[in-house]
Amino acid sequence: MANQIQATVYQIDGSPLTSPTEISFLTSDIMIKEATLPIAAVNAAIFYYPNTSNKLGSQVFYVSETLSTLLTAANVGNATQVQATVIQIDEDPQVPAGVQYTFPASNISIWENVDAAAGVNADIHYKNKTYSVAETEDSLVIDANNTLSLNYGLFAQTANSTIITNTTVETSLINGGVGSLIVPANAFSVGYSYRAVFGGVINANNNQTIRIRVRTGGVLLLDSGLQNLGSSVIDDVWSLNIDFTIRQIGTAGVASIVSLGSFHYTKTNNASVQGFGFNVVNNTTFNTTISNTLDVTAQWGSASTGNNIYSDIFILNKTY
Repeated sequence: MANQIQATVYQIDGSPLTSPTEISFLTSDIMIKEATLPIAAVNAAIFYYPNTSNKLGSQVFYVSETLSTLLTAANVGNATQVQATVIQIDEDPQVPAGVQYTFPASNISIWENVDAAAGVNADIHYKNKTYSVAETEDSLVIDANNTLSLNYGLFAQTANSTIITNTTVETSLINGGVGSLIVPANAFSVGYSYRAVFGGVINANNNQTIRIRVRTGGVLLLDSGLQNLGSSVIDDVWSLNIDFTIRQIGTAGVASIVSLGSFHYTKTNNASVQGFGFNVVNNTTFNTTISNTLDVTAQWGSASTGNNIYSDIFILNKTY
């Protein structure tokens, strides 16, 4: 984990510096807050909790780096800082509400506190103050325990999927494996990103169509539409990469996720690569306050024994 992070300081408290100065800060004992000043370069403020023995405890350092940049630097290896959306401090509503803070993961306690009217889902207790935040206790604990700088696996398929053939019924490309495809209710945070990697074998008669869909529960995240495969496909290797990023959390109509898929297959007769891509932002039906289970399906445009596809590789990783 990062013990120190470096930032470019433009102002300390109310005193602009003659020139920007590089200062490093101890990640285990600082808070970071979104901030703006008449100084255009300033994007965040770093401060130690007041009245600590640290001589910097009574000062606020206004820096050019963004909160997200500082958070990423602080969490190299393991999480030392947890990001949260502050609605109230000691039951005092903040104006504006929803300012982003980070808190030292090793020096806080997190309590469930649901106040739907205020938009509060948890309390973060740090030193002698209570910060009421929009994130849930579950998601904050996940953040505090994450190894954020590394990709890590959520699911790996351990057997071939069912061969989808001689049918026009939408059918899953996923079989059993280790790990989980379920994200519990309220476990997403803004910025969480994932990659699904598929591979397998495909056959198709001349001029056939296929359709790939990505779903979470009953919600459609991606739909390739009917795609024409052109000339016949004979034992070609196919791959599908799907990337997701959470843009906003909340109920349907508030939550937002962007998804992008890329489907390719390599022709055995001439080694050419063919395929298609598709992407969409879902900000209408996606819901992070309920459990979400990933599924990826294929559907043929016509039923034939010559049309068949299955996956022998599927790995789901969290990438951020």
